[in-house]
Amino acid sequence: MTDMRAIEITEAGGPEVLKLCTRPVPEPQAGQVILKVAYAGVNRPDALQRAGSYAPPKGASDLPGLEASGEVTAVGAGVDWPKVGDMVCALLPGGGYAEYVATPAAHCLPIPEGMGLKEAACLPETFYTVWSNVFMRGGLQAGERFLVHGGSSGIGTTAIQLATHFGARVFATAGSADKCKACTDLGAERAINYREEDFGEVLNAEGGADLILDMVGGDYIPRNVKCMATDGRMVHIAFLQGPKAELNFALVMAKRLTITGSTLRPQSDAAKAEIAAQLRDKVWPLLDAGKVAPVMDSEFPLEEAAAAHARMEGSTHIGKIVLKV
Repeated sequence: MTDMRAIEITEAGGPEVLKLCTRPVPEPQAGQVILKVAYAGVNRPDALQRAGSYAPPKGASDLPGLEASGEVTAVGAGVDWPKVGDMVCALLPGGGYAEYVATPAAHCLPIPEGMGLKEAACLPETFYTVWSNVFMRGGLQAGERFLVHGGSSGIGTTAIQLATHFGARVFATAGSADKCKACTDLGAERAINYREEDFGEVLNAEGGADLILDMVGGDYIPRNVKCMATDGRMVHIAFLQGPKAELNFALVMAKRLTITGSTLRPQSDAAKAEIAAQLRDKVWPLLDAGKVAPVMDSEFPLEEAAAAHARMEGSTHIGKIVLKV
């Protein structure tokens, strides 16, 4: 096969700009593998790229899609694992909304025992993001109070499970009773309906948050600072309400706070390989044992990628959305 079906972004805009197209099947470069995609995960950065506000890094595919599962069909020079015929899931530099995709071999992970390809496609982007920001960057420790905003999202449901497993006290915000129940079912000690309660009051009553994972931004930034414990940390991974806020830095000094953040896609291949190695060592055994699992929302065929984006941006989903390729 020389050509494949794919979904391209025809222009910057809403979900309707996603269109089915034909592209050449990629060839593996040194250190890369080619996956025949079974399922591709749908993530917020895909929507940002579609809207024209998140350009792919240099050399990456212009097609959306940052995670997928499937069969390895070709390997480049210097690749020892995975091998042709292996079933894997992988973090991608782009290009997942297609029948075939190229990605560094070091960014692949095995399919957890007993898990289907649909669920496995939802692991890489979310688990890489949560592990690198909550544990590597945020330094979450057992016994600490951890607040995650957007608790019912793919990131949130993963963060709740991992933080709970590693012994943290987990608090989550969500926008409905159903979403709050999903958070507590996964292990959150307290789910806060932000439409009805002030998360800051809840956290301050508990002694403040030692770590906050924030994807909201905007006016949440000063509100977060007010409810952080002494020596607390705040890690930003997205800004659904914008990246700007007015902040009283006297509070940051008085509480000795650390404010940081990261984006995953622009990081070096080596940095992502290190995250993958830590996941394989510390998290994949939990997935193999069924102690942690992705929360699934819905599945769409590849050609209905626009409907999948509309579902995600409607914010009624709980957990992950996938495309069946």
